[in-house]
Amino acid sequence: MTDMSAKAAASTVAKAAATAHRLPHASIKPHRSSTRGHSNHGWLNTYHSFSFADWYNPKYSSFGSLRVLNEDRVAPQSGFPTHPHRDFEIFSYGISGELTHRDSMVRKGQEEGVNADQFYRVKRGDVQFTTGGTGIAHSEFNEHKTDPVHFLQIWAVPWKRGLPPNYHTANFNDESKRAAAEKGEFVNILSPLAAGPDATAAEESAAVPKIPGTIPIHADFGMGATLLAPQKTASWTVGLGQPGAVTQANKRKVFVHLPMTTKRQNNGGPGARIRLDGREDAILDEGDGAFVDLVNAGDKLTVESIGGADAEVVVLDTA
Repeated sequence: MTDMSAKAAASTVAKAAATAHRLPHASIKPHRSSTRGHSNHGWLNTYHSFSFADWYNPKYSSFGSLRVLNEDRVAPQSGFPTHPHRDFEIFSYGISGELTHRDSMVRKGQEEGVNADQFYRVKRGDVQFTTGGTGIAHSEFNEHKTDPVHFLQIWAVPWKRGLPPNYHTANFNDESKRAAAEKGEFVNILSPLAAGPDATAAEESAAVPKIPGTIPIHADFGMGATLLAPQKTASWTVGLGQPGAVTQANKRKVFVHLPMTTKRQNNGGPGARIRLDGREDAILDEGDGAFVDLVNAGDKLTVESIGGADAEVVVLDTA
């Protein structure tokens, strides 16, 4: 190859790399599954992306208002007994199995006539959301006789303390996530409370989110998910994809998580794998996450499914 040909080839490679990296200003740092905290208590097998309970790592204390992301598996006929929460936004995202949420006032066998805020069986695609506020107590139990439950437990810091406690539940099924993936998109799951930090009691009760069809959260925060078949690509639009959906438009953060969803985790079968922003140093396997920093509202973070199984991708968009 002549010097001129070599230079031309190098230029072509450089241009391709620049095109692949659509967000050259962004910092993307993988958080490998092996660097998560892990505890197996028999009844609970849990992985912590951020410091939690008896596991502490100063490198992984929080990311913007995102404070906790635990990937939990709870054995049948076991779970978390009634316990209090306050001053956190806490939500469970169902992956498989069934997790029974009970308000502290609802006893087993007395569920008739109780609304979903007080008693709810979280299944795949369900999100059960709790505003701890001034104080709330509930239990989360796997009441199934034989099947384990697999879910994500996520906590965010609200924009102020002392909020009125509340619950919300909603389902975001596989069909909606696959349909979004076919269009190269994500399904919005959470968006900020439209009335903002100064919401009146009536506005708190109305609980209107910035984006219709989502669950309202008391933070400049959003959540989305998609279900990508192998060789498919989707883009998450930072700031939830709608003008005015978030307050802080610049220097936002996105945490990407790829849950452990396929049989690869059990018997060596093909697993899900994704690549972020076309970067070879930002390839995630199941259980991995990634810190995406220095991005702005309107930026498009591309996610490619490059593994042998469908990739269920969860994004958490925060200030």
